[in-house]
Amino acid sequence: MSKVIMGVESSCDETGIGLVRLHDDGTVELLADEVASSVAQHARFGGVVPEVASRAHLEALVPTAERAFAAADLKLSDVDAIAVTAGPGLAGALLVGVSAAKAYAAALDVPLYGVNHLAGHIAVDTLQHGPLPTPCLALLVSGGHTQLLRVDDIAYRITELGSTVDDAAGEAYDKVARVLDLPYPGGPPIDKAAKQGDPNAISFPRGMTGPRDAKFDFSFSGLKTAVARWVEGAERRGEEIPVNDVAASFQEAVADVLTAKAVRAAKELGIGTLVISGGVAANSRLSELARERCAEAAVELRVPRPRLCTDNGAMIAALGAHVVAAGVQPSSLDISANPALPVDIVSISAGTK
Repeated sequence: MSKVIMGVESSCDETGIGLVRLHDDGTVELLADEVASSVAQHARFGGVVPEVASRAHLEALVPTAERAFAAADLKLSDVDAIAVTAGPGLAGALLVGVSAAKAYAAALDVPLYGVNHLAGHIAVDTLQHGPLPTPCLALLVSGGHTQLLRVDDIAYRITELGSTVDDAAGEAYDKVARVLDLPYPGGPPIDKAAKQGDPNAISFPRGMTGPRDAKFDFSFSGLKTAVARWVEGAERRGEEIPVNDVAASFQEAVADVLTAKAVRAAKELGIGTLVISGGVAANSRLSELARERCAEAAVELRVPRPRLCTDNGAMIAALGAHVVAAGVQPSSLDISANPALPVDIVSISAGTK
């Protein structure tokens, strides 16, 4: 008998409610995916303000849930299990989602699963491309995370191969956009400007690519600083800033490092599938270069459609479905949010701290 899984996402500035159906054969069908974003409220600050995000989640969660159930033509009583992002993320924002999920689970008398936001970004690909080959690699690229992961079982076993030692790629995009007087968040406007620029106009550094650097770790702080210094130098000389060329050159440096390391890991580990997800996965140059390099290396590339790449409830519902299918023990109703939840903890079972 199929099961309906409700997913609740509130780790940052998007309030997401997703509904999926877990079929008897283990496949997962997307029924609804509703998101309320508070990004406009953060734009004037140039970044996410935790207190503003938490208040926005409080205001948006119930209306977003109502829209999701209406879109799926379902009732709350149709839900068989609830999955919620327990971490990582902003503490206050996570608490809103976890508290709401506990209330729903208690009221409906259904099991609750506190799951990992990062694993959700991987699981969401199954809604578009079907079951994940195992093992596979996952490159997560967003405003808060840049990680290269080995996935042996989406419900149980995820291993970090490398991560950023400073700024995440998306964070670097936001900071460079500010330097170039482009809107927040920086990803879309830089991508748009880069399409009109020359990616070879300026030779920006490729961080963590030296022979002594950790081969699967990332660093974008130096790149961000290099862009800022280049722009400052041009301004001191009284030169007009070639925004499109700077954006294209910066974006090329980011995409170059991300794809080179991911494909290198696939070849060295003998893994034939790479999944790229997270908000920055929607970047046109990253996906284009990834396709080129994966094709050359005979690696299958899977990138969810842009709507699924950004934070949403569907990804949490999808992960919840895989966890339920695997027979993982549910979480207890006294579960706490964990802003620093490590990626190797896919779900928080009862008794797990």
